[in-house]
Amino acid sequence: MKRQSPLSIGIIYIALGVLFIVFAIQSVSSNGWGFFSYFLVGLATLDMGSGVRMLILHFKIKAIQKSKKK
Repeated sequence: MKRQSPLSIGIIYIALGVLFIVFAIQSVSSNGWGFFSYFLVGLATLDMGSGVRMLILHFKIKAIQKSKKK
């Protein structure tokens, strides 16, 4: 089984974060700020933060690999 790269995982997390943001906007538009809206915003925050961390990890790994080749 091949391991996923941090880049692909980061993109998936960011896409999920955007999806949860869209759902939260729709929820707030129709029902106002309720528990479910806050829950969706929390999930979006966690996913976006994880996605950004994975992207940073990807670029750090690439930089380390590039410096080892020299």
